[in-house]
Amino acid sequence: MPYSKQEIHEIVLSQREFFYSGKTLDYKFRKEQLKKLRQAIVDNQQALVDALHEDLGRCDAEAYFCDIGDTIMEINEYLHGLRKWMRPERHFSGLACFPSMTTKVYKMPYGVSLIISPFNFPVLLSLGVLAASIAGGNTALLKMSSKSQKTTEVIKNIIDKTFPKEYIVAIDGGHDVADFCLEERVDKIFYTGSPRVAKHVMEMASQNLTPVALELGGETGNWCIIRKDANLKDAARKIAFFKICNSGQVCININQVAVASEVAEQFIEELKKAIVKQVGEQPHLNDEYPKLITHRAYEGIASEAEQYKDRIVFGGVGDDKTDKYAPTIIYPVDINEPIVNHEIFGPLLPIVKFDDDKVDELLDIIARREHGLALYVFSKNKKWAKKVMTTQQYGGGCVNEVCLHLMVKGVPFNGVGHSGMGAYHGIWGFREFTHPSTVLYGKTHFNLPLREHPYTKKKKKILGGFLK
Repeated sequence: MPYSKQEIHEIVLSQREFFYSGKTLDYKFRKEQLKKLRQAIVDNQQALVDALHEDLGRCDAEAYFCDIGDTIMEINEYLHGLRKWMRPERHFSGLACFPSMTTKVYKMPYGVSLIISPFNFPVLLSLGVLAASIAGGNTALLKMSSKSQKTTEVIKNIIDKTFPKEYIVAIDGGHDVADFCLEERVDKIFYTGSPRVAKHVMEMASQNLTPVALELGGETGNWCIIRKDANLKDAARKIAFFKICNSGQVCININQVAVASEVAEQFIEELKKAIVKQVGEQPHLNDEYPKLITHRAYEGIASEAEQYKDRIVFGGVGDDKTDKYAPTIIYPVDINEPIVNHEIFGPLLPIVKFDDDKVDELLDIIARREHGLALYVFSKNKKWAKKVMTTQQYGGGCVNEVCLHLMVKGVPFNGVGHSGMGAYHGIWGFREFTHPSTVLYGKTHFNLPLREHPYTKKKKKILGGFLK
C-alpha cells in the first residue's frame, strides 16, 4: 500500500521528536547503528543479489561488485573515521578577541534527512547515502525507487527489521509519494537522479529553505576523449566493460566517445572485439548481461537506435521479452546531433570524430555545454591530460581509466552545475550531512573596553593597530 500524505507527515513528526531526544548526537550510538546496517546487509546479501537480478538482470558478481560490496566498503569507511571527524575543531580566536582566545567548530547534524534514491544502483545509492546520514547524526526518511521494485521490497524489509521508524524508515511509491515527502519540513534533502527532476526537488525545497545535495547524471552526458597516441586496445577494453556494466544505466558512464579521426576506425575494431570477448557476439542473449529497468526504457533505447540504424556498426539488436538491448556502437556521429546532446542512460554509444590537432576546439565545445558528472581521457601525453583535467568543469574522472575514481577512499563524489551539487563518500558524506557551528568561548576577566563606546582617539589608535 502506498504511503499517504498523513502517514508521511506523522513519520516526519516522530523522527523530529526522536532527533530532539539527543540520542543521535552520541558517537557510540552512531557507531552502533552503522554496525547494525552493515550486518543487516551481510545477512541479507543473497536476497539483495536475487533482487538485483530480478530488477536489473545483474549477475551475482556484478551485483556484489557494483552495489552490495561498495556499500559495505562505504560503511566501513564511516566506522573507521567517524570518531575523528566528529571531534570539534579548535581555533585560536585572534588578538582582536582578547581575552577570549578559544573558538571551536562543532559538526552538528541537520535533523530529519530525506534521501530520494534511484533505480540503477538501488543498494549503494540508498544505503550508502543512509550511512552518511547516520554518521552525521540525523534521522532518515528513505524514499526508494518504484522502478526497482524487488530491491526496494528487500531494503524496506531490512530497514524495518533493523531500525525503529522514528529513527529510520524506508518507503516506496511513485512521484506522488515523493512529493508528499518533499512537502514536509525536513532539514536536509539528498536526491540522486535526473537534472529535470532535480529542478523540481530544488523548487520544493526552496519553500522551506531546506539545504539540498544533488547527484545527477548531467544533461548532455559524460564525455570520453581518445587521442591518437592512446593505447587503443586498453581504452577499448575498459570502455567496453563500462558500457556493459548495468547495461549503461550508470550516472558516471560514458555517454559519447570523441576519438581522433586518425585512429577512429582502428579504435572501433578494438571496441567490437572487446565487447565480443566480454559478453559475446549476441550480448542480449547472454545471461550475465544486464537488462534495462523497464520495458518503457527498452523501447526508448530501441527507438533511438532505430533513428541511427544506417550508422550502427555493432549491436542494434535486443530482446523485447527480457528487455535486454545489446551494446550498440553508432558511427560516425556529428558533435551537434541530438544523441550527443542528452544523457542516453543505456547501452548506446555514439562515436564522434575529431582531428587530433584540433582537440582544443573539441574541448571548447564540451566546455560550453552542461557540465558532466564525469570526464575520461585516454592519452600517453600526461602533460596534456593534466591540463584537461585541471581546466574543464566536471564532477570527477579518470586518465587512461574509467569509473574507478568512484571507489577511492577519502575523496569526494560530486557533480557541478547540471550534474549536481554537494559531495559525499567518507568524510565528504559526513560533511554533507552536518553543518559547522562556530562557538567562541568568552572570558569574564581582563576584558578591555576597547570595543565599547565612547570611541576616543586612544581607543581608535589601539583598535586600528589590532585590525591591521
